[in-house]
Amino acid sequence: MFWTIAITALATSLILVLLKNFKTPEKVVERRFEHHHAVSDSQFRREMSVLMGPTIVHGNRVTALHNGNEIFPAMLQAIRSAQTSITFETFIYWSGDIGEEFAQALSERARAGVPVNVIIDWVGSDKMEQSLLDSMQAAGVQLHQYRPLHWYNVGRMNNRTHRKLLVIDGCIGFTGGVGIADHWTGDGGDPEHWRDTHYRVEGPVVAQLQAAFNDNWIKTTGRVLNGPSYFPPLQKMGEVDAHVFVASPSGGSESMHLMYLLAIAAAESTIDLAASYFVPDRLLIEALIAARDRDVRVRILLPGPHIDSFTVKIASKADWGELLQAGVEIHVYQPTMLHTKLLVIDAEFVSVGSTNFDMRSIRLNDEASLNIYSSDFATQMTAVFEADLLAAESYSLARWKSRPLREKVSEKVLLPIRSQL
Repeated sequence: MFWTIAITALATSLILVLLKNFKTPEKVVERRFEHHHAVSDSQFRREMSVLMGPTIVHGNRVTALHNGNEIFPAMLQAIRSAQTSITFETFIYWSGDIGEEFAQALSERARAGVPVNVIIDWVGSDKMEQSLLDSMQAAGVQLHQYRPLHWYNVGRMNNRTHRKLLVIDGCIGFTGGVGIADHWTGDGGDPEHWRDTHYRVEGPVVAQLQAAFNDNWIKTTGRVLNGPSYFPPLQKMGEVDAHVFVASPSGGSESMHLMYLLAIAAAESTIDLAASYFVPDRLLIEALIAARDRDVRVRILLPGPHIDSFTVKIASKADWGELLQAGVEIHVYQPTMLHTKLLVIDAEFVSVGSTNFDMRSIRLNDEASLNIYSSDFATQMTAVFEADLLAAESYSLARWKSRPLREKVSEKVLLPIRSQL
């Protein structure tokens, strides 16, 4: 009898701890935002600065890099040029040719005496050989895996860092959607090489990228990285206004949700959204439909036949019907996995970074987004979006209605765990 009670108590405790991973923040935005001002309005910028955290700063230059052929050479060249510091945080880091090349570049700088600080998510690095980790640490890289599984943190195992941040000498930054794996090499032209965009950033906003890295460095190590090696004086490098903000379940969990809702509510003419994982909540769906009610053109670009998460593909499609019914355009990308995260509104506002348009990113992951307030950059990214549309198929309401019964049933089955996908 004693052992039966003990085992039952232990099993119950384990189930309760595991269930904590499905818990999202208690206080969430519950009501739809009304449209009061445009993204070009000074009030929109004022509210974004106050509600998101760091203020919008002027004088930045942001360069879009497309696919591995542009992204990885730029990142590696920056790493190899480092003189005072390197900070690097990523979700996916897998063994392979590009993983080895990054390890060698980071190790070489560490051996040269440059402080190299790296955070790799424990789950995201599940395909990374231990020898690769060991080689970097032996070279002097200060490398930590984010929240490795221990008995005392089982209740937080679902909280991962999904941020993609690289800062060189405190003055050159990179962020976007790319992980360190061979899937991202090449030109995104076939199913083995994914389509993605990363961004090279210069100017005062780089300090905010560095602060975003410091957020998880403190959580992981208990130490703060400061001083001129990490936060040097930053000069004006361009004409772009921008800011970086972070979200995590332990602080600012509704930041991303709030940002998306505010931006969509401000749209007056166009919303262009490219999302690798599209599983929005009810408020976001209603916000997109409300934009259509204001005659805003809404175009959404999503993965097509090539996607690395079958459950996301099924769960996502459940919401397409009412969006299509409202006049939202949905396009599915054909050549390969579409991994971009891009929001462009009214040719004035752009949001990029690591955040997906799903509730896992919004409420469970640690994320970082770069918001850019520039008509020139927004026009540039609209052109990129439209170039990707040329490789996509339009998805109709009739096609959605005629999807197979097994898909409809699967959508219902996945409904209880949508926030985890």
